[in-house]
Amino acid sequence: MKISVRNLEPTKVRLTITVDDDELETHLDAARKSIANQINVPGFRRGHVPGKIVDQRVGYAAVVGEAVNEAVPQFYNDAIEEKNLRPMDQPKLDLKDVPQKKDDGVKLKFTAEVEVRPKFDLPKLDDMVVEVAQPEVTDEDVNTRLEALQQRFGTLVSVDHPAEQGNYVNIDLDAAINGESVDAQSGISYQIGAGNMLDGIDEALIGLSAGEKTTFKSALAAGEHEGEEAEVKVTLNSVKTMELPELDDDFAQDASEFDTLDDLKADIKKQAEADAEGRQANDARDAFLAQVVEGIEIPVPKGMLAAHTDEHLRNMGVTADKATAEQKKEASESAEKELRDQILLDTLAEAMDVQVSQSDVMNFLASVAQQYGMDPNNFINSIVQGGQLPSAVQEVARSKGMLMAMRQVTFKDNEGNVVDLSRFLGTDDEEEQSVAAASAAAEVADEVASESK
Repeated sequence: MKISVRNLEPTKVRLTITVDDDELETHLDAARKSIANQINVPGFRRGHVPGKIVDQRVGYAAVVGEAVNEAVPQFYNDAIEEKNLRPMDQPKLDLKDVPQKKDDGVKLKFTAEVEVRPKFDLPKLDDMVVEVAQPEVTDEDVNTRLEALQQRFGTLVSVDHPAEQGNYVNIDLDAAINGESVDAQSGISYQIGAGNMLDGIDEALIGLSAGEKTTFKSALAAGEHEGEEAEVKVTLNSVKTMELPELDDDFAQDASEFDTLDDLKADIKKQAEADAEGRQANDARDAFLAQVVEGIEIPVPKGMLAAHTDEHLRNMGVTADKATAEQKKEASESAEKELRDQILLDTLAEAMDVQVSQSDVMNFLASVAQQYGMDPNNFINSIVQGGQLPSAVQEVARSKGMLMAMRQVTFKDNEGNVVDLSRFLGTDDEEEQSVAAASAAAEVADEVASESK
């Protein structure tokens, strides 16, 4: 097989692949056997028709056509492997020459255009020092969490005075555009000042008493008329305030397993410290990735960027033809960062020679299922049946590659003290029992299938 590679873009290549006759012959034989199982030839049992008879019966060109359907993807994969390319998308295949007659001197020739992962050199990780801020938990942090717990045990009590900032209200809304109602909702609960409703509603509600109405203008935040200005009529049904329990030992006993408020505060502080350490680990990851790519230009495939940008727009609830310039910019920037991060993580995983075990993939899928409140077995089954298992393996490889790379780096706080992140990064010993990522998908599929039975 002769392979030539032409760089069309920094992240796009065109392969021209010419297949030798003997390489194609194996696929021709397979095609003949397949065709022999589908045709009836007098004097021969179905499936036992000699290849020469198959050629005569259906025509050599038809045999070649059957063979090419199976052969071209395999020859393409072999070429990609031989040239050490890392495709990021499906190739665009184009047949150039196909033999029509036996020994006509024409060789199978086709081109494949595909976007590939760019190549770049990673810095030496074991010399890298990454600075990450030391986690800090203040009394204010503890008090904020304690107040949130206090709110959970508060009681809403009706009041007679007009609505004030922080009050809890029940309201009806009716939005009209050009005098026509376009959206109406009743019995909405809202805390004045929460900032999660229409612009201008807080100012409209403050000073109203239960049973009173008023109108204000605001841009609608969702629905068919999203972004359009409407005249909104608001009816205030009730006003309540939150009465909070006293912060004492009785509260601690009601709200927790602890007998005293001091013990409850100590536990809240411990939780806050654990959360702060988790945030530090996330900050360390971000700082590490930023430092790895410092000074490195990572080009992003144009086709992949366009597709991911469209996907981000759809997630924003708009299509490319209706999106604003600001929305397109936001979607494009998010898609570009996502792709660049994927390219970096895939490169790290390859550099770390990551191995993905069956248990790695199973644990990953089970954790995702748990996040969405789904049954793990059903979720894994749907992943396998939907052909998404390779993507799951890839995600696990990216995660493991990053952790393995971070374990080679020294993290220090802003005072120069070494930061121990082993609780979050794991150890190299945990990798000893892993198996090749290429076989992980099949193993997981087999296990899921056997469990289903």
